[in-house]
Amino acid sequence: MNTRRNFIKNTAVGTIAALALPEIVSAALITENIKKVNLDKDDVILFQGDSITDWGRDQSKTVPNNTSALGAGYVLHAAGHLLLENPDKNLQIYNKGISGNKVYQLAARWDIDCLALKPNVLSIHIGVNDFWHTLTNGYTGTIDTYITDYHKLIDRTKQALPNIKLIICEPFATKGVKAVDDKWYPTFDLFRKAARDIATEYKAAFVPYQSVFDKALELAPANYWSLDGVHPSIAGQALMAKTWMEIIG
Repeated sequence: MNTRRNFIKNTAVGTIAALALPEIVSAALITENIKKVNLDKDDVILFQGDSITDWGRDQSKTVPNNTSALGAGYVLHAAGHLLLENPDKNLQIYNKGISGNKVYQLAARWDIDCLALKPNVLSIHIGVNDFWHTLTNGYTGTIDTYITDYHKLIDRTKQALPNIKLIICEPFATKGVKAVDDKWYPTFDLFRKAARDIATEYKAAFVPYQSVFDKALELAPANYWSLDGVHPSIAGQALMAKTWMEIIG
């Protein structure tokens, strides 16, 4: 009976969260001055980042709008909405995230995995490993490394693609779920602020993921939205995609 009661309770929480998803995002974004990105016909849209973006994509698949090539995470959710809502625009959507990447590793593959694709819209979600790996993998980069590397990457991109529509996604974490504990703070907050500052500096759209996940905790605990504090659950992926779509005009 107790198991059945827990199942009913957990199912109810899931239902409430699903129904309230738009409200979660709206409430979290209400204080944000969201810059919108307008899509044009034949736009090439590229998602870049680490494992949160990669999420098991088949790297041997190189064509756009391919389920295997888009992975099984928030990018697939967002791509589905983009294609559903814009059937007249012939959008070409790519995912080139690679698990474990930090900014300097994006730079090492940028010519092939970004510039050669000539994206009109570029969404970058990077930063959690630039901090996390200092705790777990012996990485010696600092917040200054992250900021310097990110500036170089965007400068290089804008020089090659001066009309690119840029989207900077905030690195985020949910405290108290496996990997994320007190050791993350306050240093990790500097990486979040840096991403926001870079978006402002380059007049890019900014996706405030931390605000949205913090708001979501009012409906369900952190382990409902995240698998380990870093990687989103299915619900967390949907939350990311919904938030990302809010910046599309």
